[in-house]
Amino acid sequence: MTSIHQLLMPGKVLYGRGAFTQVGEQASLLGVKAFIISDPIMAKIGNVDLCIEHLNRYSFPYATYLNVDAEPTDVHVQEALEICRQEQCDVIIALGGGSCIDTAKAVAVFMTNEGHLSKYVGGKNRFRTKPIPLIAVPTTGGTGSEVTKVTVIIDTANDVKMMISDPALLPAIAIVDPLLSVSCPPAVTAATGIDALCHAVEAYLSRRSQPVTDLYALSAIELIMNHLHQAFIQGDDVEAREKLALGAMLAGAAFSNASVTLIHGMSRPVGALFHVPHGLSNAMLLPAVLDYTKSSAEERLAHIAQTMKLDTTGTAIPERADMTIDAIKKLCRSLRIPNINQWGIERDKWANAVHKMAFDALDSGSPANNPKIPTHEEIVQLYNTAYDYKFC
Repeated sequence: MTSIHQLLMPGKVLYGRGAFTQVGEQASLLGVKAFIISDPIMAKIGNVDLCIEHLNRYSFPYATYLNVDAEPTDVHVQEALEICRQEQCDVIIALGGGSCIDTAKAVAVFMTNEGHLSKYVGGKNRFRTKPIPLIAVPTTGGTGSEVTKVTVIIDTANDVKMMISDPALLPAIAIVDPLLSVSCPPAVTAATGIDALCHAVEAYLSRRSQPVTDLYALSAIELIMNHLHQAFIQGDDVEAREKLALGAMLAGAAFSNASVTLIHGMSRPVGALFHVPHGLSNAMLLPAVLDYTKSSAEERLAHIAQTMKLDTTGTAIPERADMTIDAIKKLCRSLRIPNINQWGIERDKWANAVHKMAFDALDSGSPANNPKIPTHEEIVQLYNTAYDYKFC
């Protein structure tokens, strides 16, 4: 029996060096007034001014919200939404990392829909009215949010990361310009790059994978594994940045259509409770979760080793699977990824939180996509293992 798969992507993707120069023209095709959603860092380094300059070339009016933090919350969404309504904007430009893009997605849909984000978690409800168009412009080469139908926003009342997946959240246009990521600091490059690697690996291992997402995921893994460390040690290497941006975009498309698995399921509660940046919390959990998952995903992990062009001559499938996991651990070490203890979370506070985090992880639905589906107690044990994990 032939399966029928669905692949959702933005209506248009512009990528390559200098693609950002097209933002004014693209906005003019979608509306009459832009709302720029970004963060203080983008404003400080001049990217917001550059965006405005591109809009001014088309005499295109705009308003701004520049207060998004590293972890987007429902407060950011509400603040931005009020300004967008007051200014009567009809097209949104998200400029920044995944936090800015995720915030902008939520604003775009709530310009035309009602309720709180929590109403839409887990597919309980769907957005009934088409959102205002969104142009997503990533600057980190990591999250892939510019091509996904997913947003993750913290519910500040309950300290929970709400993961919402809906086709209405897809940007109308994604503009992927690697030149915007050259200013990305090493630590952010590492965290967002590992986040992209998680997207690709999880999409490939996911129970919901499909042929096209497999192609995207494997291509992304190869690009990220070959270029992330170079972008980390030499941020102005434009070729490395270009390959990394492409890998992140492909990884985003892969997981948006195949879903993430246990790593992201466990990572979101860590970010919600301890405010660890999302990419970094993924990196802290990645090797331990792969160790746990290996027995149920040996063939696919072994194939990743070949995609990485590791020397698998004369090795059996279990050995190749180990080679994949070892290569990822080596990358984490080279990027100076800390474990949870090294990050500075107190052991007692971690121990007191693991059961709530395990519950929230399972409640998100992502662990059910893992090749090996964990119990609550297994997730608790994985959190405990990750606390002092040695990336070796």
